[in-house]
Amino acid sequence: MRVDTEPDAIARPLIYRTKLPVRIWHWINALSIFVMLMSGMMIFNAHPRLYWGKFGANFDQPWLVIGNHAQAGFLRVGGVEIPTTGFLGYAMDTARAFPPLVTIPTGYNLSAARDWHFFFAWVLVLSAIAFLLYALFSGHLRRDLALQRNERKLAHLWHDVKQHARLRFPKGEAARAYNPLQKIAYLGVIFVLIPLVVLTGMTMSPSLNAAMPWLLDVFGGRQSARSIHFLCAFGFAAFIAVHLLMVVLAGPINELRSMITGWYRLPAERAVTEDKP
Repeated sequence: MRVDTEPDAIARPLIYRTKLPVRIWHWINALSIFVMLMSGMMIFNAHPRLYWGKFGANFDQPWLVIGNHAQAGFLRVGGVEIPTTGFLGYAMDTARAFPPLVTIPTGYNLSAARDWHFFFAWVLVLSAIAFLLYALFSGHLRRDLALQRNERKLAHLWHDVKQHARLRFPKGEAARAYNPLQKIAYLGVIFVLIPLVVLTGMTMSPSLNAAMPWLLDVFGGRQSARSIHFLCAFGFAAFIAVHLLMVVLAGPINELRSMITGWYRLPAERAVTEDKP
């Protein structure tokens, strides 16, 4: 057997991979989460400490603190303190948890930050509901996002993890569909992160506490809800970082074309042919 080493040994067809509703939701979701993360960091600056429990909101035993002392920033998680000068706690001559470069608005303004945050929270919720209805009734959820029977096996998932760690991405026809790790990540965002961030956000609202007091019981109090809300935001940030890294490594032009126009060129795979006697 010999391997054809020509770079275009197998044709690279252009396929219509990403439908319009998916593309619209992707970009609305991306904008909403970016604005909510940046405005959320400004809101966090008002009290850069997190607690577990029903009360908190004081300086007693926070499990996370982003602060500063003597023009030196630090991040403290439990009993571990990490210097963060120039990044967190004290950056750009600003003694705040998060620097102006990454917050909306850039100047300290808690009221404006809340306006931005709540407006795009509604955008996120309404677009997520619309996308979920589309995914259910069009079959996109069952056909494209649900793990198939063979993909649920641990051996298959572990193989996919190793392939990604080695930067070996699906080629040819295998690239038509989402791989198992993509499916798990997308399902985690849709059914775990988005519901949690919305419900914990609702739990932190005094007016909604009066209407739905059971939310306080579900999340163990307003301060615990705030901590979970922050951890969900960290989960969104981690997802975005990994997602962007994978886009760059897999070929940013091809990936962006797919999310803008829907058309995707299948990555080439080398031809394998039998030697004739």
